[in-house]
This record gives sequence, C-alpha cells and structure tokens, in this order.
Amino acid sequence: MKNVIVERVIHDGESRVALRFPYDTELIALVKELPDARWSNTKRYWHIPDKPDMVKELFRLLKGKAFLDYSSLIPEKRQEPLPGVKVSATLGELSPGDTANIEEFRKWMVHRRYSDSTISTYIGMLGCFLRFIKPKESHEINSDDMVRFVNEYVIPRRLSYTFQNQVISAAKLFFSHFYKSDLDIETFKRPRREHRLPNVLSKEEIKGILQAPSNLKHRAMLSTIYACGLRRSELLNLKPVDIDRQRGVLLIRQSKGKKDRIVPISDKIIKLLEEYWISYRTVNWLFEGQLKGGRYSEKSLESVLKQSLIKAGIKKPVTLHWLRHSYATHLLESGTDLRYIQELLGHSSSRTTEIYTHVSTKSLQNIKSPYEDLF
Repeated sequence: MKNVIVERVIHDGESRVALRFPYDTELIALVKELPDARWSNTKRYWHIPDKPDMVKELFRLLKGKAFLDYSSLIPEKRQEPLPGVKVSATLGELSPGDTANIEEFRKWMVHRRYSDSTISTYIGMLGCFLRFIKPKESHEINSDDMVRFVNEYVIPRRLSYTFQNQVISAAKLFFSHFYKSDLDIETFKRPRREHRLPNVLSKEEIKGILQAPSNLKHRAMLSTIYACGLRRSELLNLKPVDIDRQRGVLLIRQSKGKKDRIVPISDKIIKLLEEYWISYRTVNWLFEGQLKGGRYSEKSLESVLKQSLIKAGIKKPVTLHWLRHSYATHLLESGTDLRYIQELLGHSSSRTTEIYTHVSTKSLQNIKSPYEDLF
C-alpha cells in the first residue's frame, strides 16, 4: 500500500494542505481530480485548499489506493507549550510495515462496522503514536512507550484529556484485537476522568439566537437542533422523509452507537421546516449546501451559529452542543422525567443524563443563602 503524508503548510501566504508521496502516476492522476490541486516545483509536493472536509474527501478519493498519514494535523488545536518544558522532537516517518498494519487495521474496523468518524480518529491517533516511538517498530513497543508519549508529547503540548483518551483507545484496540501483541495493554492507563458541567443558555438567550438569522434555512437548522435536542451530525444527516407529520415525531437514524430513536417535533417546527422545504426543494438531505444533493457542511453550520451569536449580542463561547444541553436542562426544569430525557437524547446510561440535574436552577432557586439572615 502506498503512503501519502498529509500536512498543513503555508504556501505563498495561503493555508494549504500538502500531499507528499513518491512519484506514482496513478496517485498523481487521482490528486489532479481534486479541485485546485497544484504541484510545487520548489517544494516538491502537491497541495490542495485547506477545507474543513479535506480529510474526508481524500479518504473517499484514495480509498484502497493509498494510506493517508494525516497525524501531523491532529495537534493543530494545541495550546502553547508549558513554560520550561521541552517539547519532543518532530514525529518520525512510518515504516512500510507500520503503514501496511494500519491499513489492515482500517479494513478490520470497516469489517466490524465501526463508524467512519471512529475509524478516521483511531487511524490518525495510532499513526501519531507509532510515529512518536520511532525508530521502534510496532512489535517492539512496551508499556513505557505510552507513558513516554504522554509525558513528552501530550502533556508538554497541553493536548486535551480527550486526545489522550482517544490515543489509548486506539492503541488498545490495535494491540489487543487486531495486532495480537503480547503487550499487556492494561498498563495503558487512561487519564483521570474530567467532571465538567454542561453549558446551558437561558430561554431568553436561546430565543435571541434562533431569531437572529434572516436566512430561512439558517433559522430552521438552529431551531431544529434546539427544539429536538439534536447533535450536529444528527441534524445534517436528516432527510425529508424522517419527519413524520402525522405522528408528530422526528426519526433520527443510526446516530451515536448506531442507534435509531424518535423524538417529538412540535407543530411550530414542522411548519417552519415545511416553509423552508418549499423554498429550497432539497434532493437528498433535509439541509443541503450550495451543490444540489450535497449535504450541508459542519463548518458552514458552525459559521451560522457564530453569526447568530454576533447578531444576538451574546459573547459567551457558545457551540452547537450548547443548544442540545439547553434543551435537556429546560425539559428537566419544566418537570419532564429524567428517564424520558435519557431516551430523547439517546443516552445509553442514565448516569450521562443525570449531569443535567447539576445545572438545573429549578431547585437551586428555592434555596435561601444563610447570608440573607444576617442583616
């Protein structure tokens, strides 16, 4: 399997994505199919626009033709290194054996029906770890290498708890279920779990955000996320047939954990969506982008929220998931049983849903501070 290294670069003052691989006529022909793909004579690499869905597009184009090593893109969200801490050197190159193993691991995950997002994440994380431990090969790895990876790569760069946890998950799956190594994977210890409260907006803030867009499609998207408590991907995967007007429910297909579920959808939202659909007449998806039949992009949806926040005058660092958190909390405060909220959100465990009890103000407002009795 051929190896293509994917890196983010600044080319002629513009953010681009470089594709590095040995000369290969088949790969060159495929890369030329990408919009605005260019060859740099001075840098000796092909480069393409730095777009949000760039990695997915490369996977689609090169599937079965080449292994994509895009692990260098993962640390892009890192903060400044810790003061006085030496950050480990640049990651090494994957050997042909590692490249072949990772490609077989990808095929194994596809066979086991892991989601595309999980496969993409695990391949990237595993590639990052294997590049770090170079010049060691996969069969030479021991438990100390993961400790060293965390201490010398993850912590100095202030990479997140989630990053560390995902690397360990990828390594455990690779070395236990696929690679069949003698390595004791139980020595790969996960970081201590973070306990963060969900971010919740007031109903007045939600109203301001939903009323902000002048564009009918933008207003419909944000309103549907809040009104039905959807994840971002769940909204973008909706199809017109998923709206059951007679029963007043919305069908959410194959969401997180490959689970289907239904949620109630109000007459107001149905009316808004019907008004939107009559205006746009989408083909495949309920919400489509500029290209007819193409799904609306995650990046564009985030931009819609950002513009709505500016118009609404809200300066909090709101994300799309805050709308889902607010939906659950507002349901709880209105008296909805926690068990029903668990079903509506698609949570496997009630413990996940119980976190909303910690941010609901309904009971807290009835508590009087002892300060009130002092004066």
